[in-house]
Amino acid sequence: MGKIRPEDPTSFHDIQLLSFDVYSTLIDEKGGLFSGLQPLLSRLPVPNPYANDLKYTLHAFQEFEHELQISRPALQYNKLLQLAYKAFAASIHLPEPSEEEAHHFGSLVGAWPAFPDTVAALKILKKHFRLVILSNIDNDSIAATISGPLKGVEFDAVYTAQDIGSYKPSLSNFKYLLEAVKVDLGVEKEHILHTAQALLVDHIPAKTMGMHSAWINREDEEETLEKIKGEVAFTWQFESLGEMAAAVEKEFESAKII
Repeated sequence: MGKIRPEDPTSFHDIQLLSFDVYSTLIDEKGGLFSGLQPLLSRLPVPNPYANDLKYTLHAFQEFEHELQISRPALQYNKLLQLAYKAFAASIHLPEPSEEEAHHFGSLVGAWPAFPDTVAALKILKKHFRLVILSNIDNDSIAATISGPLKGVEFDAVYTAQDIGSYKPSLSNFKYLLEAVKVDLGVEKEHILHTAQALLVDHIPAKTMGMHSAWINREDEEETLEKIKGEVAFTWQFESLGEMAAAVEKEFESAKII
């Protein structure tokens, strides 16, 4: 797609820094979670509603994940996943998984795959902007992601839920971002473009904070958008990060011609 708010005069030339959600925007979080849940799902009798239905399964699992993010905001994400794994097992009437199995599930985050377009797109975007991570993640997992699936991409700063002590959509995370990039990188809010897939977790608080944002609509969430459209105000919409990178390149190349 591209720019969807023509009344907003902001162009990519006004942006100095892209702040990214990682898991669901750059990394296939849902695919990674669903794959990691297979040891549990394989123990269920057949047929069952979970085995081949990623959306149904993750809707059930992520209820526990989100509840823990609210009730235990200081808990590291990899440890939070261990508790969610056990809670989900209980909810589908399976025996409690061992500590070793739950720990293994929580340790898989760093191996979740990047979307096919991610790395190439980030390298293009890096030519024009500083790249910063704002993620609901622990430091060990994001380090594994950066050195693994995102290897070859240089980020200028990484801010995690573990560092901040809370999880998005808490405004504390966005306040932390704005203050940190001003101090660390000398970039003011008006020159930041928050780039994310999650409408509720990223785009609603971005609007509240008065930030520019771009929606990477990887999951065709038009129905969700319709319900909350008054609560978000992203200026750009793309189906992938690759599409966004191409639009950025086109705008900068057009400026050279002029």
